Amino acid sequence: MNNLFLNLYIRFQILMDREDGQDMIEYSLTVALIAFAAVASSRGLAGGISTSYSHLSTKLGGFIS
Repeated sequence: MNNLFLNLYIRFQILMDREDGQDMIEYSLTVALIAFAAVASSRGLAGGISTSYSHLSTKLGGFIS
């Protein structure tokens, strides 16, 4: 019985020491954060671009008339 617990303890320690999955989680969180920032900033950028083109078309329309 002690041998079984010792084997389970050793296997558990080996699993705790492995860091293979940790890197993947860190990369996933980084990519998610970058994607969130890109989406959040694109909404503000789209509004600014729309306002700029609207202002530009008004100015160009004044020159054409």
